[in-house]
Amino acid sequence: MRHALPAHAQDIYRAAFNAAWAHQSSTFGVDEASVHRIAWGAVKRHYRKIRGVWQRVDDG
Repeated sequence: MRHALPAHAQDIYRAAFNAAWAHQSSTFGVDEASVHRIAWGAVKRHYRKIRGVWQRVDDG
């Protein structure tokens, strides 16, 4: 599924995933499912799937 995201959305996902992974591993131990949910949440703040295509939404 991730490969269907625009490059910018993939960058958002990757950065959020890595940050959440680093935070959890240093604080609580890693729960990979939670890290994926956090990363998808970050993507969905900026993108929506409309008619099967991920499109950037207005931030403002």
